[in-house]
Amino acid sequence: MGNRKKYTGTVISDKMQKTRIVKIMRMRKHPKYGRINKQFNKFKVHDENNASKTGDTVSIEETRPLSKEKRYRLISVIKKARAEILAKEE
Repeated sequence: MGNRKKYTGTVISDKMQKTRIVKIMRMRKHPKYGRINKQFNKFKVHDENNASKTGDTVSIEETRPLSKEKRYRLISVIKKARAEILAKEE
């Protein structure tokens, strides 16, 4: 069978139940000018146990369609966000 895509990103929203929005950053070289550019993608990720919070660094994996827009699931929380950052947002 095919390999599933795996990404590492940051949770930017945890306002939905069992769903997180994860922002993925990747570096890409411009084909003509050679400059390195940052490109961002946002994915809706299924988080069954609500384990991640805003600011956490997480690992996600491609899966079958779980809803209209959810195509990824949470594998693990790599790094928890610091408490003072979360306190400032609230």
